[in-house]
Amino acid sequence: MPDTLTIIDNRTGKKYEIPITDETIKAVDLRQIKVKDDDFGLMTYDPAFMNTASCRSKITFIDGDKGILRYRGYPIEQLAEKSNFLETAYLILYGELPTKQHYEQWVHDITFHTMLHENIKKLMDGFHYDAHPMGMLISTIGALSTFYRDGLRIHDPQARQKQVFRLIAKMPTIAAFAYRHSVGRKYVYPDNDLSYIANFMSMLWRMTEPKYQAHPALVKALDVLFILHADHEQNCSANAMRGIGSSQVDPYSAMAGAAAALYGPLHGGANEAVLRMLDEIGSKDKVGAFIQSVKAGSGRLMGFGHRVYKNYDPRAKVIKRLADEVFEVTGRNPKLEIALELERIALEDEYFVKRKLYPNVDFYSGLIYQAMGFPVEMFPVLFSIPRTVGWLAQWEEMLNDPEQKIARPRQIFLGYGQRDYVAMSKRAGS
Repeated sequence: MPDTLTIIDNRTGKKYEIPITDETIKAVDLRQIKVKDDDFGLMTYDPAFMNTASCRSKITFIDGDKGILRYRGYPIEQLAEKSNFLETAYLILYGELPTKQHYEQWVHDITFHTMLHENIKKLMDGFHYDAHPMGMLISTIGALSTFYRDGLRIHDPQARQKQVFRLIAKMPTIAAFAYRHSVGRKYVYPDNDLSYIANFMSMLWRMTEPKYQAHPALVKALDVLFILHADHEQNCSANAMRGIGSSQVDPYSAMAGAAAALYGPLHGGANEAVLRMLDEIGSKDKVGAFIQSVKAGSGRLMGFGHRVYKNYDPRAKVIKRLADEVFEVTGRNPKLEIALELERIALEDEYFVKRKLYPNVDFYSGLIYQAMGFPVEMFPVLFSIPRTVGWLAQWEEMLNDPEQKIARPRQIFLGYGQRDYVAMSKRAGS
């Protein structure tokens, strides 16, 4: 006997059998539940997708209660320790780790597309000198759709593949150009002799030297951070990528929308909020008083808790170890002592333990970025570069899913019923 859910509508006394598949029921199966034949039928109401699955996916698995994050079945801890970003990107997009031959071809294809069209550089020159780098990134991504018209051929696998190469390759270049523009420095072109991460750092920080030599420990740290941020299931920006992409627009336009979602402080700007909180605390000896103010309701503990994780965020564990390696090169960020004390007290305090408020990925990542020399305005940009891989994987999966249609949520209408128009001369004062 198949798994079913029996529903009795107490309004009518009717009984319904709803099929259960993959621990879910289809919302449209509720439409048969009506009081009258001309009723629309029963709907579900879930404004923030708290308990609604919008798709079937094979990309990323999260068990928030157990603190598990896996890409295509591989634990994030193993990938952070043993893989690199481009290899992980291949895994996320194609479902398997590459062979040596496939990996070398993949790296070549990405490297081949790192340059930007000169007119894109002119476009970026048009931004005001103090434009936010993330605003520049979003606008430039959207503008790419006007340069690569073959991006509209979304049902052509070869055309889609070319857009994947282009976007993964060009995102670091756009990001670096946005940074250089914001600090008034001349753009540095890609150096395709360097690795993906080292090339990005060269475009950011090369000055007059003929060849930029990035510190290997910092290259490794940024590579690991990119792995940790590559995908995270159906978050706000992934949902935006799928929702916009469901209209069958080109991937550049869809990704501009996804990046715009990431721009928000509740998504990609959370690690900046952590730094502001640490600045507000000021010193290690004031952490206790700050904790008490949070418990009294007069402050917020940023970087703790997560919409999905009700356990220690597995990415936060990796980043905490990574921080020590970075600080050996850059020197300890003075905010680190405050952060460590804050974490120690919060993890021992019953108030926070009871609410399952554990450190998340944003708690330490901002400290690392700041120690490496990034201004806080660059934090969401740094998030966007690796998340490009996840957005593209989600987009591809959506396009190849026969169940997917254009995203179009229902609403519960609570406004007026029909009203007749009243001439202005006869309207009463509001």
